[in-house]
Amino acid sequence: MDAVLLDTDVFSYLMKSKDTRGDAYRPHVKGKTVAICFITVGELYYGAEKKKWSGKTLRNFQERLKAVVIVPYDSELCRTYGKVRASLPAGVNVDPNDLWIASCAIRHSIPLISNNRKHFEKIPGLKLISEPTPRTAPPPVSGDLFPPTKAETAGQGEAKLGDSPK
Repeated sequence: MDAVLLDTDVFSYLMKSKDTRGDAYRPHVKGKTVAICFITVGELYYGAEKKKWSGKTLRNFQERLKAVVIVPYDSELCRTYGKVRASLPAGVNVDPNDLWIASCAIRHSIPLISNNRKHFEKIPGLKLISEPTPRTAPPPVSGDLFPPTKAETAGQGEAKLGDSPK
């Protein structure tokens, strides 16, 4: 399976069509099965509550979730988390949510795409894709990560791990 796991920041950038921070990451997701960790979903719902998203923004977000695979926890992910946390070099502290997201990528043997290189670069066994923040916007990449929302088309089902991108 040719898949990638998006960190919360990159998913958020790509979710907003006018957010140019996502442009550097579009080539990394084009033609891939795109997944996010259950933790990312929770972080985004937290952001929605804190920022009091409108009903329209929340519905758009929920539609965007249908375009990706949401990777749930399982006992192997929990085992991976424990191994990864125990293997961190002395003095290296990683935010628990970031460690869960990284463990999800490691458990499924897929690269993690994040704009927060410093959060993940010292995690052993993690394949990390992170682009430098451009001083100017890169040229746009054709194609959109997300299919049209339900308001635009009807009848699209949720993606499952292993599904090919449309």
